[in-house]
Amino acid sequence: MKRRVTKAIFPVAGLGTRFLPATKSIPKEIMTLVDRPLIQYAIDEARAAGIKEFIFVTSRGKSALEDYFDAAPELENALRKKGKTDLLEALKTTTMDSGAIAYIRQQKPLGLGHAVWCARRLLSNEPFAVILPDDVIAAEKPCLQQMVEAYAETGGNMVAAMEVPADKTNAYGVLDIKDDMGSVVSVKGMVEKPALGTAPSNLAVIGRYILTPEIMNNLNKIKTGAGGEVQLTDAIAEEITASDNVYGFRFRGQRFDCGSKAGFLQATVAFGMAREDLREEFSAYLGDLMASRSAAQ
Repeated sequence: MKRRVTKAIFPVAGLGTRFLPATKSIPKEIMTLVDRPLIQYAIDEARAAGIKEFIFVTSRGKSALEDYFDAAPELENALRKKGKTDLLEALKTTTMDSGAIAYIRQQKPLGLGHAVWCARRLLSNEPFAVILPDDVIAAEKPCLQQMVEAYAETGGNMVAAMEVPADKTNAYGVLDIKDDMGSVVSVKGMVEKPALGTAPSNLAVIGRYILTPEIMNNLNKIKTGAGGEVQLTDAIAEEITASDNVYGFRFRGQRFDCGSKAGFLQATVAFGMAREDLREEFSAYLGDLMASRSAAQ
């Protein structure tokens, strides 16, 4: 019998150096995409998938991230007195129940695998999800929810995957496909950031995972891989040999790499245009901007 996935790990210990100087004092994960911080999109996706316990792997300088999920009684009272019920409703999604959220420190930047391993004592012998807030996915049905539904059929370990251009494969973990069943593929190998021209496919792993407890046993060996870091893909790859139970899932949606400036800007435009309350004014501005640029040229 497959166990339900009710716990998720959010690795948020990174320094966010690509967004300096903003991230000197603001954790990257609470940088705002339209009117919600990146971490809120990740939390909302996890909740939609049935996640009940949220484990954050943080580092020094992330206190603003922790405060974001705390209650704000003074703010709530002020909004209540002014009758701003719509804003009160919006605030509800930002408050986590006592005991639902936990924070673990990653004291050294040793990679994603190490960050996941840091949360090992908060997990029992149960499957768990991993969500990278940098990867924001616009989808009619949230990506992790799609994966949980597929996982109910396959069990094992599952990674979200998407097709990428051949000249971009060296930036991702890439799947070596055994059987292609459409939205789900069985995997016979994984390569982390392969050299150009050597990737086994163009199906790349992005920041959503459903993993078995055995992954923690593999990470416990603390092997370093690409870049001198503990690679989560290496721990997952060991399960291919041991149990042949690793799957890729082609999710339905559009992924934005909000860990990069260009990706963050692209997401801002896409999410802004998707909002009914912003679309008309924003679209008019973009049209005027393009027209003025064309005239200047």
